[in-house]
Amino acid sequence: MGAVRLPPVKPWRWTRARYDEAVRTGVIDEDDPVELLDGLLVVREPQSSRHAATSLLVREALQRAFKRGHHVRDHSPVALDAMSEPEPDLAVVAGRPRDYLRDHPARPVLLVEIARTSLAKDRVRKGALYARAGLGEYWIVNLRDEVLEVYRDPVHDARGRYRYRTVRILRRGASVTPLAAPSARIRVAALLP
Repeated sequence: MGAVRLPPVKPWRWTRARYDEAVRTGVIDEDDPVELLDGLLVVREPQSSRHAATSLLVREALQRAFKRGHHVRDHSPVALDAMSEPEPDLAVVAGRPRDYLRDHPARPVLLVEIARTSLAKDRVRKGALYARAGLGEYWIVNLRDEVLEVYRDPVHDARGRYRYRTVRILRRGASVTPLAAPSARIRVAALLP
């Protein structure tokens, strides 16, 4: 007998409202390592000690760059759209933490992912989601190549894909100025372990 071919499995897509209700009622524990990406529950990568240390370095640098009027959130949900509630490593949002007691922020001015093993997912899947939401700037602290990837200018291209038109790869000796903090200058070396 030949091998049995199974039919493809069709995923059941979640809305953000249904996902939030599942968390609120305890069906999904808020500490469960999942995030909602384009209607799919996706397992978040566990953090290595290097990842955790880098997260703290990036947080410190962003807090210095974004003074009044913004705050830095780490590993917290973003209400991206009706089908996505990612939990980026860091998000810079307008206002104060108490401004978000009822709802997660929806329009961060900067999202940052720290990646080594999740690099492809962060570039392709999350990058497309962030571009589709029209977020003007997205960074990946690439631990594999020890660079900062800066994504800007979200577009909906001729092939129907959402992506960032401008991608800059910055090495340790370079500096970057966040779009929403034009007077700030962050050394890439300050973001890398």
